[in-house]
Amino acid sequence: MRKTFGTGSVWEQTLGYSRAVQVDNTLFISATAASGPDGIVGDDFYSQTKYILEKLGAVLADAGFDYEDVVQSKLYLTDISKWEDAGRAHGEVFGEIRPTLSLVHVLPFLDPEMLVEIELVAQKSA
Repeated sequence: MRKTFGTGSVWEQTLGYSRAVQVDNTLFISATAASGPDGIVGDDFYSQTKYILEKLGAVLADAGFDYEDVVQSKLYLTDISKWEDAGRAHGEVFGEIRPTLSLVHVLPFLDPEMLVEIELVAQKSA
């Protein structure tokens, strides 16, 4: 079984991607930024990470998953020296769940106000 989930973003159609794709009991969520209805939410690594994780919680819920189902998390940071700030927000959500984690230093995103993107993989027990 393969099911796609979208947000209605013009970018999904233009670039040909889905916010999330479920294959059987695994959900793959595209890298997500702190973009809100009025632009980027937050101006630091902690607040952007916190906001993104809230957005991702909604994506998980829409697909019938929860934070506890997350098995892999990837944080893409434009300034790796701020890893502790992003990590603190990540730990507030995943401290007891403890998925695998990658911290990846990247060049600036298309919007220079974007500091963080997060990508998740979740899996339900069969």
